[in-house]
Amino acid sequence: MTRQPVAIVTGASRGIGKHVADALEAQGYAVARGSRDVAPVTDQQAVERWVAEILDEYDRVDLLVNNAGVIDTEVGLLDSDPDQWWETVEINVRGAYLCTWAVGRALRDRHGSTDSLRVVNLNSGAGLRAGEVATAYNLSKTALARLTGSTHLAGIPCLDLMPGVVRTDMTEAMDAHRDRTEWTDPADVAELVLSFGAGELDAWSGRFVRAGTDTPASLRAAAAILGERNRMLSLEPYEGDPVA
Repeated sequence: MTRQPVAIVTGASRGIGKHVADALEAQGYAVARGSRDVAPVTDQQAVERWVAEILDEYDRVDLLVNNAGVIDTEVGLLDSDPDQWWETVEINVRGAYLCTWAVGRALRDRHGSTDSLRVVNLNSGAGLRAGEVATAYNLSKTALARLTGSTHLAGIPCLDLMPGVVRTDMTEAMDAHRDRTEWTDPADVAELVLSFGAGELDAWSGRFVRAGTDTPASLRAAAAILGERNRMLSLEPYEGDPVA
């Protein structure tokens, strides 16, 4: 069996996922590239089969990048299509959950431990607020942050990575970015993924980082001053508010 590090990247046929998968391969990773044709991330049996095939070939997974995601139509809540709305939540949340669950369980069953595994969830600034339009996308990214936190609490280092606005087929088709002239360099996204995969940013497990603003160096420097809730979603109480 190879001792080459192994990464799984979902949604790797284009966009951010392809950039990240290419960067990981350039750094010596064996990369299993996911797509709808390989294993739809919402199909439990397909995901489990895919993960088993990867482990049969490599006997390890060091990094899981949950990148597969979609956005719903940019209309208000009452004008949204219920089927599309729920499909967005399923792909963005159930997909990341199933991949994390399947990889973690398979490693635990085969090796008795998940100690080698790190997970990166591609999140969004949209997850920090309610959405006036594309409401399922905002909701799903908020929920994804809770999955990140639960993965961290399960003993698996896990990062919420906000990629900024990378120029992709999805972002170019969005009304919100129609007149945009500045885009996040996908190399900045890949740099953070590589640093986390190398174990350099474990202090940020369970927290948000943002490509294009944060760098591995700035995050390492800030790790020493992190408070209990810094870069996490939480309720901000008012003075005297008895919120636990």
